[in-house]
Amino acid sequence: MKLKSTGFLTAATLLLAAGNANANLLFDVYAGATAGFGGATVSIDGHHTSDTAQSYGAVVGMDIPLVRAELEYNYMTAGDLKMHAGMANAYLKMPTPLVQPYLGAGIGMIFDGDAGHDVNVDTTMAYQGMLGLTFDIPVLPFKIDAEARALYAADIFEVANEKADAIQYEGRIKLRYIF
Repeated sequence: MKLKSTGFLTAATLLLAAGNANANLLFDVYAGATAGFGGATVSIDGHHTSDTAQSYGAVVGMDIPLVRAELEYNYMTAGDLKMHAGMANAYLKMPTPLVQPYLGAGIGMIFDGDAGHDVNVDTTMAYQGMLGLTFDIPVLPFKIDAEARALYAADIFEVANEKADAIQYEGRIKLRYIF
């Protein structure tokens, strides 16, 4: 019986120690991955076309009690439109224990990194807004974000001397590992 108790206490200690190593610091550094699914609308000279959209990406950032800042890369597709985005994001969050609502905004660049597809994307500025919830997994160094995101980019390509604007809106899941 003594061996079972010792084994249980050892396992509990290891699980509790697996948490954030820098828990006493005022901020957390993290890296993560994102996946999003939704739709996109492209507007050319008042005409709108919509298609389903997907995005996959990676993030690195710093989480401070009331704010979060991160750098983000995304590969986005919507029909024949394929583009890359590099964004700098800032979030304002509620300091609740297990589920934290947040509001965020980002600014960055859209660029074309794929040669040989149907639409060549011009390098241009992009803006995004996010609204979501962070789920803190107790004891483990992971956080899961579920968010709604809208990204706007003006003049992403040209057709018949007309510039196209794009809005991509989606639901996203982000898994963050806290170092």
